[in-house]
Parts: sequence; structure tokens; C-alpha cells
Amino acid sequence: MTRFTESDKEMSSRLGLWRVLVPVAIGLCVVVWLFYREFDPEVWHTVHFTNRVIWGIALAWVFMLGRDFGYSWRFRVLTDKELRWGPAVRVCMMCEFTSAITPSTVGGSSLGMIFLHREGVNLGRATTLTMTTLFLDELFFVLSCPLIVAFVPSKELFGFGHSQFEIGIRWVFWCVYALILLWTVVLFVGIIVKPHAIRKALVWLFGFRLLRRWQPTVISLGDSMVATSKDLRHRSAGWWIEAFAATTVSWISRYLVVNALFLGFVPSADQLVVFGRQFVVWAILMFSPTPGGSGVSEWLFTEYYGDMLQNAGIALIIALFWRIITYYVYLIIGVCIVPSWLKKRDKKQIK
Repeated sequence: MTRFTESDKEMSSRLGLWRVLVPVAIGLCVVVWLFYREFDPEVWHTVHFTNRVIWGIALAWVFMLGRDFGYSWRFRVLTDKELRWGPAVRVCMMCEFTSAITPSTVGGSSLGMIFLHREGVNLGRATTLTMTTLFLDELFFVLSCPLIVAFVPSKELFGFGHSQFEIGIRWVFWCVYALILLWTVVLFVGIIVKPHAIRKALVWLFGFRLLRRWQPTVISLGDSMVATSKDLRHRSAGWWIEAFAATTVSWISRYLVVNALFLGFVPSADQLVVFGRQFVVWAILMFSPTPGGSGVSEWLFTEYYGDMLQNAGIALIIALFWRIITYYVYLIIGVCIVPSWLKKRDKKQIK
């Protein structure tokens, strides 16, 4: 019988069945409530699954596969191609599954190092790679948002007829952006420029009584930054460009899922605005308290994109397809692969 390590126990406890059922229940309850409140049965008579709609849904699936390809490609790049495509895809699926069953503030990265380790990557190196993926994700968001704001008029990005909701969305978005920008700077300085200085500053800050309970976690984070810095300082420009390109492919493909659905259901919608609003949606969902943004995602989508659609019923239908493609499918995949994953013996480590 396989003897579980501490990481195995942590993984097993965090991937239990109830963690799958809770987000599903929350999401379904919100969908039912939204349908009860907003849905008009006559909408079904106006929705025809024509070739255009079917192609739009199919294209959305293609973009989601592109998202998984970019994510797996990045793992390949970060491990210098030592991690084969099969293991890279498995790590990608497990990270997505973890993101689906944990609050958005936790995300799939918290267990990413364990997933990489169980695919043969040295645990110390896996920690370094996890920190690098986190930095690349935040860097993409920080660099992309100003471009979106520059090309999409503010009244189109935030203004959609509900003044209080508009003000709230705008305020939350810029607060989240400021926090992510600050965090990205900390990561950049911490893992590339002066890791020891950042570690010392964090330990000092979390030494105060109100923050002391989190000091052990911060010390571990600081140690990870120092270890990551040793590896990243000697990386070539080509390596960074390829890693960031994979990150870009991954995130843009995820955003384009909604564009594809709009192409199918509402071809008259402004595709640039649809794309730009995805940045706002995902920024807000980064701080969702529910597992995988369950409930919050469905409600936010129908409210935020409602002004671009003929009625709330169409918004609910598109939101449902969006969540199936970008969320529920990973719950199903995760449930299928977790049992064998937990029983899997550690492979020969990649040195």
C-alpha cells in the first residue's frame, strides 16, 4: 500500500468530494434563482441553434483548448522541455480543478508545486516554477489592462446603464488592479532584484501582533523568493519571451471564449468591448469568496453583459455555456483523474 507523505495528505484533504459538490451547488442555486427572476420562457422561441450558433459554441471550445495548450506549453518552457506534454497537460488539469474547488483568492497555484513534484520535478524546483507562473500571470494582467483601457472607451468598458453598479464595478476594478500591480512589483523585486531584502521586509512587517499569525507563511514565501531568484537571474531573454508568450496565449484564449459565444448568439455585439470586459470580470473574480467564483460569476456575467443583449434570458443562456466550458468541465475532468493521481507513486525526479 502506498504510504502518503504530508503533501499527499494535504492534497487529499483539499480535493475531497465535498469540495466539488459545494461550488456546483452554489453555482446551480444562483443559476436557478437568476432563471426564476429574469428568464422569459418566450426567449427559448427566439433562440435557434443555427449553424452560426453551433459554430460559435464549437469555437469557444477551441479557444478553451488553446488556453490549456498555453498553460501546458508554459510548464514545458519552465522545465526546459524536460516535462513532456502528457504530464504538462495533467498538471494543467489539476491546477484548473483546484481553482474550481477553492476560493479564487487561493487558486490552483497553491498546490501547483505538489502537482509538478508528483510528475517528477524536484520539490524545490517545483516551488520555483510555481512562483514564476504566478509572476507571469500577474505581469500579463498588469501590462494588458492599460492597453484595454486605451483602446476601449471607458463608457463602454464600465458604463452600461446602471449607475450604482457601474460605479461599484469601476471602483473594484481599479482597486484590484492597484493591488495586483503592487504585488507584481513585490514579486519582481523579490524573485529577481533583491530577494533577501524583500524577505527581510516581509518578516519584519508580519512581526507585528495583528499580522503575526501569518508570519510562518510569509517566511516560507520569502524563502521561495530567494530560491526562485537563484534560478531566474541566469535565464536568457529568449526563455522569458517564450514563457510570457505561452502565458499570453493561455489568458487571451480564455477571454476569447466569450467572444466566440457572442459571435454565435449575438453577432452584432462589439467584439472589442466584449473582449475588454473580460479583463474586468476576471479582475473582480480574483477576489471572489466562493469556490471557483461559483454564483458570483453567473450573476456578474448577466449583469455586466446585459446591456449588450436583447434581454436577460439570452444573457443567462450565454453565461451558462460560458461556465460549462470554462468551469464545470474542469470539475468533471478533476473528478475523473484525482483518484488515480492520489494513488500514483512518485516518479524519478527531474534533476
